[in-house]
Amino acid sequence: MNRLILAVALLMVAPSALAQDRPVTPSAVEATDAATAPAIAVVDAFHTALGAGDATAVLALLTEDVVVLETGGAERSREEYAGHHLPADMAFAAATTDEVTRRAAWIDGDVAWVLTEGRTTGTFNDRPVNSLTAETMILHRSADGWRIRHIHWSSRNPR
Repeated sequence: MNRLILAVALLMVAPSALAQDRPVTPSAVEATDAATAPAIAVVDAFHTALGAGDATAVLALLTEDVVVLETGGAERSREEYAGHHLPADMAFAAATTDEVTRRAAWIDGDVAWVLTEGRTTGTFNDRPVNSLTAETMILHRSADGWRIRHIHWSSRNPR
């Protein structure tokens, strides 16, 4: 019964209220501000280290409790990521080329979001790669600087 009441209440909400963008608080800083540059630099350094096959550098940019969502699965720590997808991610990054087509970033306090859309091309495992990609990285700032706490990757074939 409670679910039915919730469903009816949601249907009564104006469609325009459901379609609104995520509110950005006055303390949030958009991608055009230089304040986001250090967080974006960490994301770029992560990708550079992946492509170079530098596992030590990759792992240094992740928090111990990082959560990586990829291909429908989850790795819930830096150690788990290192033992599972990291080697394949480095091999894939070394064999392909990424192009950033759109990026937005925000900072609110000690949390940053970096949203990247792009295209990956190349050949991996003797197969051509041509994918549109979407990436969300959430970073946390500590005394050691910005570190990646969450990664979510998705991709699809272009239409």
